[in-house]
Amino acid sequence: MTRLQSAFLKPHPAFVAFVTAGDGDTASNLNALVAGGADVIELGMPFTDPMADGPAIQNANLRSLGARTTTADVLHHAREFRERHPDVPLVLMGYANPMIRRGPEWFADAAAQAGVDGVICVDIPPEEDDALGPALRAKGIAPIRLATPTTDAARLPQVLEGSDGFLYYVSVAGITGQQQAAAASIESAVGKLKAATDLPVAVGFGVRTPEQAADIARVADGVVVGSALVDLVGEHGTDAPRQLKDLTAQMVSAIRRATEGTHA
Repeated sequence: MTRLQSAFLKPHPAFVAFVTAGDGDTASNLNALVAGGADVIELGMPFTDPMADGPAIQNANLRSLGARTTTADVLHHAREFRERHPDVPLVLMGYANPMIRRGPEWFADAAAQAGVDGVICVDIPPEEDDALGPALRAKGIAPIRLATPTTDAARLPQVLEGSDGFLYYVSVAGITGQQQAAAASIESAVGKLKAATDLPVAVGFGVRTPEQAADIARVADGVVVGSALVDLVGEHGTDAPRQLKDLTAQMVSAIRRATEGTHA
């Protein structure tokens, strides 16, 4: 039983929380998310051209890069997180260049040694799985894939082939943090995905409030929140952990209240 599998077998949908490495006090930010009840942590790897991300995460990348955060720093944060939180799943999320520039085997080995459970690479499509997927699988790291509203029935098998950990459903066609899909469209899409895979389906992009998180939790196996948390880091800097803990706790509470007695 992996840490990711355990996170999605709890008696409630998983709350997946994202912050960017090197933005503010990373260790304290991560600790705050865990203290607030996050089930899975996504740690963003800063990149100069985060094409899928909206202003909040773009600005977090700029702040992190301005602080001279490197891939080595990200892995250091991951190692220290694993020492502090041996049972909480940690996923690295980012773009191909920092992950494969020194070779996929190097990155997969370094991530495994740091205790990373999964990797989401936004700009390596399933058709190019060989660029990173085999190296991750060889080290026991889950390659977590993205499905979107434009992923049709013909392409979905390619997305699912070799995917592990959970399937991340991007609920809107666009960039992070800017809009949220209607609940009915999310329910329909999640139903189709769950009919096609045994992987848990977590839904993200545009989830900013506990009420939105609760609505998604009623139909999905997990709820992903990034921009709303990253905005707190941008606003409060090194004083952000208290706000991160509070918002995480509110999200978690809303998810559990909405699904009490219904989540298998």
